[in-house]
Amino acid sequence: MNAFNTMLPRSLGYILRPHSQVRTFAALSRARTTKTRTAHRNPHGIVVPRRTLTIDQNGKRADTASRTAPHFAFAFDIDGVLLHVAKPIPGAIETLKYLQHHDIPFILLTNGGGKHESERVEDLSNRLGVPLSTANFVQSHTPFEELVDKCWSESDVDGHMQLEPSNGDGIAGLADKNILITGSDPAKSRLIAEAYGFRSVITPADILVAHPTIFPFERLLKTTYADTARPLPCPNPKIDAIFVFNDPRDWALDTQIILDLLLSKDGVLGTYSPKNGRAEHENHGWQVDGQPKLYFSNHDLFWSATYHLPRFGQGAFQAALAGIWRQITGGRAELKRTTIGKPYARTYGYAEKVLAEWRAGLLKKRHSHSGDGSDRSDGAHTQPLARVYMVGDNPESDIRGANDYVSPHGTEWASILVRTGVWSKERDGEPKHKPDVIVDDVKSAVEWAVKREGWR
Repeated sequence: MNAFNTMLPRSLGYILRPHSQVRTFAALSRARTTKTRTAHRNPHGIVVPRRTLTIDQNGKRADTASRTAPHFAFAFDIDGVLLHVAKPIPGAIETLKYLQHHDIPFILLTNGGGKHESERVEDLSNRLGVPLSTANFVQSHTPFEELVDKCWSESDVDGHMQLEPSNGDGIAGLADKNILITGSDPAKSRLIAEAYGFRSVITPADILVAHPTIFPFERLLKTTYADTARPLPCPNPKIDAIFVFNDPRDWALDTQIILDLLLSKDGVLGTYSPKNGRAEHENHGWQVDGQPKLYFSNHDLFWSATYHLPRFGQGAFQAALAGIWRQITGGRAELKRTTIGKPYARTYGYAEKVLAEWRAGLLKKRHSHSGDGSDRSDGAHTQPLARVYMVGDNPESDIRGANDYVSPHGTEWASILVRTGVWSKERDGEPKHKPDVIVDDVKSAVEWAVKREGWR
């Protein structure tokens, strides 16, 4: 019987390791608290309680870290893995507490979005009862922050993010450029983008209020548009980039405005490029005349919500937009766009960078708590990260992404599919993208991975 299977009910129990006491979650909860440090504010502005120092029944500090630094880590999807709608999935809280206690690195990697990272992490911490940090949290639009002062190379094919100042006018990034943003709540997405550092953010509501005839139909969200609109920087601004932050609500308006801009000359609202459809130009003239670049934060066709069947996600909006574009171009030009989020390598490369930084911080903490005053960075303490276990519920995003990603640092990504989310064998059959293992839930996923690693 493996270590996890000897655990007390509703806990992850214990794992035997050299140089450490055998400890269970139950034992930790019985331990006598001797000192509690006050909460501190992290660099991202989130108040995070410091870990409570405890003494176990043998008088040893119960939070003393093992001298063996794990050479593996985890990446967890959220919806369908840790939470269902807004409630913790059984075993999720204990799993995260276990990993935190044993300094096993993990990040939360989700295709969700629509809130700023700090707000989402605070909400997750409250729902899960576990202190979390923006430093190991990546949601679908988090990588867009890189575009404030840098640009992504279009030649990137291996998932390793190449950042180059390549706007053509000597200015790196989009910080001072006009960008159009939409999502489930465009006004809130604007605030997120401004928090990232974008300084000229326009929403569809701004354009509609300034040009009411641009959408000649009854406005179902008339009050919302009027309440959230801001004046345009000029009557017909030049738009340099379009971002879909998360699942749009008003598909008709968003589709009209996005396509208007993709057909424009130089991204100027209300213009039409004379190159469109001309065979003598590259791509038959489509999207080759200074139109804004189009960015999607994920391509999830479905997601798991309260309803018993999966609901359409941002990927459905992207598919609809691409289908209309195909009709406009007569099928002679595919819609040019950049899609990040899972399963795309760009997001996995970004996540691996975040995970490496988070792991380095944990290792540094180990050194500072070792009691020998050293700050050494050699030997087992800094062995390279060998494996990352991606735990997800969606074969098309979580599993496919982990299977396909090739780390530039040689780190292996393994995939674990759970049965608590969007995938159902009875409805969907065998997953198209085969995981390394299929398990019941996140607790079982960590059990399997730890056993596989032989970590003690």
